[in-house]
Amino acid sequence: MSETANTLEDLKNVTAEGGLTPAAAAPVEPKIDAQGRSYATGRRKSATARVWIRPGTGKIVINGKDQGEYFARPVLRMVIEQPLIESDRRTQFDVIATVKGSGLSGQAGAVRHGIARALVNYEPELRRVLKPFGFMTRDPRTVERKKYGRAKARRSFQFSKR
Repeated sequence: MSETANTLEDLKNVTAEGGLTPAAAAPVEPKIDAQGRSYATGRRKSATARVWIRPGTGKIVINGKDQGEYFARPVLRMVIEQPLIESDRRTQFDVIATVKGSGLSGQAGAVRHGIARALVNYEPELRRVLKPFGFMTRDPRTVERKKYGRAKARRSFQFSKR
């Protein structure tokens, strides 16, 4: 009970007994494998991306192809680079990703989510930089299922008067 909570952040970490939680006291350890890489899975719509990052020159490889070759549209390339740009790590990490499912837009969102999570696994203090931009949150929007008695998810069959 010797510690006092001075800010709202401190209050979030106070336990019922009045002390600070162990999570608040101990820093989060980076998750780096024997090859010096960090791994994360990203998801968007029905796409799943497995992403590895390692220190390098900023090269991004997706399914064995360069990012410009795999994502031909500049908007999709911009989407996958957002976490690296916002954390000022664009030229410090090489990204290797395998992605499957959904279309190109969903795959780009999945890779972006995976890169953000892998960056946080490599450098846990980047979480407070990336979270306000929404990179750490999986986008929950998916295709709505088709219902019985309907042509599609919401569209009715054509009305026939006779």
